[in-house]
Amino acid sequence: MRKLLAIGAGVALSFAVAGVSTAAETTVTGHLRDGYCFIRMGAHGPSHKTCAIKCAKAGIPVLLVTDSGKTYTLLPPKDAHPYPPAVIQHMEDKVTVTGNEYSKGGQNFLTADSVK
Repeated sequence: MRKLLAIGAGVALSFAVAGVSTAAETTVTGHLRDGYCFIRMGAHGPSHKTCAIKCAKAGIPVLLVTDSGKTYTLLPPKDAHPYPPAVIQHMEDKVTVTGNEYSKGGQNFLTADSVK
């Protein structure tokens, strides 16, 4: 019985691990965009900065859009935490973000460990 339970636990663990993406630290340069207004209305740039800051503070996803068009959804460096102040203050600016890169379901994610 113990052997059967151990095998079952191992199989369950292997399925759980298969769904987890691995992280690779990377540095990406692009513009910080408010996900709601950028996706729904195409709003971006200096004239949208005040709105983008309000949205980021409210928890709307922040996107990092590279010059080539690749888009990352930024994640806070720690679970259950807001975006760092550097993300908020640089909304709509061109920045360089260093963090852990993840891909899941065809989407790109990047933790905002450092924003310059």
